[in-house]
Amino acid sequence: MKHTGPDLGHILEALTDYRPTREEPAVSSFVVDSREAVPGSVFIAFRGENVDGHDYVADAFARGAIAALVQQPVTGEWATLDTRGGQTAAPERLPVCILVDDTLRALQQISRAWRARFDVRLIGITGSVGKTSTKELTAAVLSQRYQTLKSEGNQNNEIGVPLTLLNLRPEHERAVVEMGMYAQGEIDLLCDLARPVIGVVTMIGPVHLERLGSIEAIVAAKRELVAALPDDGAAVLNLDDPRVMDMAAHTRARVFTYGLDSAADVWADQIESMGLDGVRFTLHHRDEALTVRVPLLGRHSVHTALRAAAVGILEGLGWDEIVAGLGGLSSQLRLVVIPGPRDSLLIDDTYNSSPDSALAALNLLADLDGRRIAVLGDMLELGDAEFQAHRLVGRRAAEVADALITVGRRAQTIGREALGAGLSNAQVQMVEDAPASVGLLEELIRPGDVILIKGSLGMRMDRIVTELGRIA
Repeated sequence: MKHTGPDLGHILEALTDYRPTREEPAVSSFVVDSREAVPGSVFIAFRGENVDGHDYVADAFARGAIAALVQQPVTGEWATLDTRGGQTAAPERLPVCILVDDTLRALQQISRAWRARFDVRLIGITGSVGKTSTKELTAAVLSQRYQTLKSEGNQNNEIGVPLTLLNLRPEHERAVVEMGMYAQGEIDLLCDLARPVIGVVTMIGPVHLERLGSIEAIVAAKRELVAALPDDGAAVLNLDDPRVMDMAAHTRARVFTYGLDSAADVWADQIESMGLDGVRFTLHHRDEALTVRVPLLGRHSVHTALRAAAVGILEGLGWDEIVAGLGGLSSQLRLVVIPGPRDSLLIDDTYNSSPDSALAALNLLADLDGRRIAVLGDMLELGDAEFQAHRLVGRRAAEVADALITVGRRAQTIGREALGAGLSNAQVQMVEDAPASVGLLEELIRPGDVILIKGSLGMRMDRIVTELGRIA
């Protein structure tokens, strides 16, 4: 079978004035971790705060990598091509270190050039929460008709998006790319690389508020997606979020709205949570209405489904294809329900946390039968909104949980607010870190309990799930 991905010639052509005169070795993959290198791969050496990828070039070559992008000379039994002057020749032997001024910019430059080779229609997705689930469900819908590429895992940043674009192949007709950010200008860069024609915005909340300083700054950073859309593109905006709707004035593209209000272009009502069986609702568009069941947990999943349906409508899919895509997603993505100790049930939502996602998780817990235990950790990077956000979650936890364990210094505000809202001292316990909660849970859990475990990634709440898995 003919190789249809990038080769070394494409890499050199993107970085220099090199023009291939021969067939260059094919690239099997691009990796940033030497342990993931395989025969034919290209290793990109990044300098991190604690680890320097240049120290692992030899390991990548030992695993079969044919080239490494480096920004400083790395000595060894391999060739080196210095591209920093904009000129180069084909490598005389492999493996080879390709020396560049900046490995991140080089990766982005290579991905930009590779993306430009394809006419694929690309959908970009951003927002404070719900990006990954929206990406997965949108890709599931589009895949009913089109060969669709999607970004994997959390590849949504200045490194992940280029790596996704380098997976484009001639057979792809659509691509769905998640776009995250930590500062203004980052989504603008990602759009320059990816060239989206449809932009989906989920909702705006105080995620990364500590880093950006204000909600207004978050809005400005997120709306870079809709501002980058072409005249013949479409901005899919959340009618239920005024901050998202304000973005309509900042795009040249068509605005297509979704929400729970009948004024939206695609909207939902008659929402019924079915617990672990998903959520059912009536989907409306123009004069059409149909009942849909989505195998995602919680009422907040309706907005996820509406976004995916909106993209399906814009891309010309029929209702049978859209409904099949919405109902066919086989995983719960980052929120996973697994058996717990003593015939209990664990809701593992430990990937990250924000006020909106924590409230959504608590709302899901409220829909489930059994004694409800909430284990809630610190929500990080909330800036000035930190105190009020933890209070808000604490009030909802008091309404939902029969027992509450908070993890971390910030989460003590959740516990104190829950006590003030009606939970007793016997129902609320506060600990400093994730391991300290395991012993409490081991004593607390009984058959039939449902335990929600959620906190920001930095709190490592996943350790609680791992330890509970060892309890008979």
